Amino acid sequence: MRKSIAGFAAAAAFALVAAGCSDPGSSSTAEPTSSSTDGGAMEEHWPAQDTNRDGVTLTIWAAQNSTQTAQSVADEFETLTGATVNIETIPDPYEQSIQTKVATGDMPDLAFWQPTGSQLTVLNAKQNLQSLDGAPWVDSYEPGLADITGILDGTRYAALVTTPAVEGVYYNKDLFEQAGITDLPTNWDEMIADADTLKAAGITPFYEMAADRWATQWWVQVQLADAAADGLWDRVNANEEAFTDATIQGAIDNYKALIDDGYFNDDIKTATFIDQGNALLNDEAAMVMQVNSYFGQLQSLTDTATLDEKVGFFPISPSGNVGTFIPDQSNAVVAFATGDDVQEATARQFLSYWMGDGYQSFVDTVKTVSLISGVESSSEVPQALLDVAASVGDSVGSMQALAIANPDLYIYLADMIQGTKTPEQVAEATQQQFAEFAAAQGAPGF
Repeated sequence: MRKSIAGFAAAAAFALVAAGCSDPGSSSTAEPTSSSTDGGAMEEHWPAQDTNRDGVTLTIWAAQNSTQTAQSVADEFETLTGATVNIETIPDPYEQSIQTKVATGDMPDLAFWQPTGSQLTVLNAKQNLQSLDGAPWVDSYEPGLADITGILDGTRYAALVTTPAVEGVYYNKDLFEQAGITDLPTNWDEMIADADTLKAAGITPFYEMAADRWATQWWVQVQLADAAADGLWDRVNANEEAFTDATIQGAIDNYKALIDDGYFNDDIKTATFIDQGNALLNDEAAMVMQVNSYFGQLQSLTDTATLDEKVGFFPISPSGNVGTFIPDQSNAVVAFATGDDVQEATARQFLSYWMGDGYQSFVDTVKTVSLISGVESSSEVPQALLDVAASVGDSVGSMQALAIANPDLYIYLADMIQGTKTPEQVAEATQQQFAEFAAAQGAPGF
């Protein structure tokens, strides 16, 4: 049975996963803090949030789309502790720029970073990052979030600060109504059936942004949700299944068939991310397969009331309403092992304040969904984002979250849309690159 659109919205709720704490195990020892009445190791490793830091300067690296995220926390921390916090914007491509800097020994105290296993690996987390095991806020995460990401080989390296991005469908409520669609699709086939209904009504079902390339991969990955839940990426990681095998190749083929059959915008080859935001709001297309940052684009174009009235969200997979989570660099922060005890302790203190006493103010300032029990989400969060957050607990990991390497699938898919690669060549190029990355890591079987 398909869910009523009117009844689909739900408050954020997450599946229960127990949060675990372990010995911090740091290679450096922070200075004693105002809360360390017994000189205990835990109190020293995790300084009190208000420990005086006069004369200490923290540097935080951020991408262009996350450079303002921590600003309010930084301002409050400066007032509380006397520290100075400098947020530096690193130019795009952010991840590559960071890797180049770190490889030369240039490290900040903190940085926004995609907290997936593959991205923590390329940053050489064991050598370059502080362990966040035993962090005082972990037990306060909403159920299902503590261990969903940010952990590599059993060690926690990243603090999740905002809701992990979910691959799913943002839809135009007015166009659904215009086409007579009253129930949301509850699986892939029903979504395509709705797309047929939209086409018959003269409405473009889907809008894609192949000129900017990076979102093309969502169409393939959501089709792999069921397989991911059944261990697909474990098999790919072990070289027991390949991108060229039936499951992933079939998802690529299906995506190409939808494009060839006219389900997408006519200007798919030249359309950009900005075009994609305008298209949904301007009734140019009914659905967009995207992640949370897309809704941030919509928020920059109009107000919350308009978004609540016009835009909805539903997760999708072959067999149901299962989302595919893909935490990105704007969702998490890592602390670098700089070798300076005071700097490292202050960085941990900053994270403790951010996720502790400063979290309610942060949530209200950036108008986001709370991840911490007892901290209310901003009243200005649009319902679609609440629905995204509600889907996280039942979601499955993306390639970026579960694979040991992150090949350029999106680039090859964009090449396919531009006509320079066939679907088979997309899978072959992706598999070849993945195998090269896996071999470079020393992964067994490659």
